[in-house]
Amino acid sequence: MNVRELPPTAWTTGTTEVFKTGTWRAALPRHISAPSPCHGACPVDGDIAHWIGRARARDWRGAWEILARNNPFPAVAGRVCHHPCEAACNRATFDEALAICKLERHVGDVALAEGWSFAPADEERAERIAIVGGGPSGLSAAWQLRRRGYAVTIFEARPKLGGLMRDGIPAYRLPRAVLDGEIRRIVELGVEVRCGEPLDSPQALQRLRDGFDAVYLAFGARRQKRLPQLDYDQPWVVDGASWLAQANAGSVPALGRRLVVIGGGSAAIDVARSARRAGHDVTLLALEREAQMPAQREEVEEALEEGVRLADGAMLTRAAPPGAAGDGIALDCVAVRFVAGAERGDFRIEPVPGSEFRLEADAIVVSIGQDPDLSMLGGAIATRGALLQVDARQATGVSRVWAGGDVASMARFVTEAVGMGKRAALAIDAALRGEEDRGAARLQGAGVPSERLVPLEAIADFYHEHAPRPDAPRLDVAQRLGGDAEVQASFDLEQALAETQRCFSCGTCIACDNCFHYCPDLAIRRVSGGYDVDGDYCKGCGICVRECPTGSMEMVEEVR
Repeated sequence: MNVRELPPTAWTTGTTEVFKTGTWRAALPRHISAPSPCHGACPVDGDIAHWIGRARARDWRGAWEILARNNPFPAVAGRVCHHPCEAACNRATFDEALAICKLERHVGDVALAEGWSFAPADEERAERIAIVGGGPSGLSAAWQLRRRGYAVTIFEARPKLGGLMRDGIPAYRLPRAVLDGEIRRIVELGVEVRCGEPLDSPQALQRLRDGFDAVYLAFGARRQKRLPQLDYDQPWVVDGASWLAQANAGSVPALGRRLVVIGGGSAAIDVARSARRAGHDVTLLALEREAQMPAQREEVEEALEEGVRLADGAMLTRAAPPGAAGDGIALDCVAVRFVAGAERGDFRIEPVPGSEFRLEADAIVVSIGQDPDLSMLGGAIATRGALLQVDARQATGVSRVWAGGDVASMARFVTEAVGMGKRAALAIDAALRGEEDRGAARLQGAGVPSERLVPLEAIADFYHEHAPRPDAPRLDVAQRLGGDAEVQASFDLEQALAETQRCFSCGTCIACDNCFHYCPDLAIRRVSGGYDVDGDYCKGCGICVRECPTGSMEMVEEVR
């Protein structure tokens, strides 16, 4: 061969494409769609970075549709969710966590204001599904199953749908127009609703099993836990759930001016704040110290602003009834050390010697949690403690019967219940299609190329400016106590758009072109739907990965 026919080794007057430098590398970059930490923490497995991206582009309809695929209650969840996504947010260690919950509320409110409705199912299936309970879990399952074409019937014991979203959350936290609007959208898809029809016997369950192809039990937890120190036959001892349901219905029980509310969770806070609006002087007695209380921090803060007195880290030891002079109840209490256990509801307390004190009241409202009433099942379904026993797909041990929400879990949050309804619906769908194995994969998050949550270290955060998290205003205390006006305001449009800009879009490519521009070998190419790495020329330097502002690229070691 003539030496002059060989290409030069270090230079050329023609194209450099003859030098396929890809043989130099030991690792190859690749674009990924990886789960963000907020996604990993979301009870409904929500595609948070994706819907925020649509909102950032002012595509509110697109954002709502992505949200509703996993949660048909964005306006509700945006008000009452305990937002574990925000605790997991990568932005939290950069400046402040993204206000995901407030953004979700904004998107949900836009959808209600615009009157958007869900698209009908692409197909109609012959199978019929019975859902027992019209709370967040039952409604979530109904939505997921109806959108897949199943005939769905909800059996609800109470006069209206909503469950504890209606009976247990006051209107100043969740306006009824918002709740009704998001429930209406689900029902309008063609869900049959039978209110006033409780599941009341093992025979009733068997009839449902005989008449339907699948049954989902989501009748909640309505049986109030009780304190042994109290006599519940006395008129001055009241169950918190019953009191709150009456108050939310506009019929506040007459109990005297001074109330002691016992409990430290969201329900106890709701009772205390509702009682303040009804004109009561309220003391909240909680086993936990203020920082340990299971109620959301902002709820506690708002309760204190509204004049609720807090006796935290203490327990009731004895309650003496009113004397002949009617001078009220004497509550003997003692300070305690509260030690939380590994699971919700698991704890121990240690009384502090010499810390006794006394409270006086006209009535006691006890709000220390609720258990499901399983007596109507007659032992037909296996239990785990006070709950129905279910597997990871929400399946009970009984054929074609699933269960979720408060009847099967101690995770007593609206969005946790919504997530369980979704999981059950996916499992029911897979079972009825004969695709249990594929259904199990879907439940595990199949379709995501990488199960690794994107850490902050994977994000080129120098492309993001530090910016404060906006605060939505709260209603003035005097206005709050005057009625049921909503306490927390929504973001306005500019606040919402500004907050979408703070999102790192962890694990989601935003087509910023950084990888394309910074590649020294021109080995990144734009292609339809994203980018491609040309392995003939990529040396594996990793510059593209280091310059990615969303952590949606990674280096993969090559073995040759």
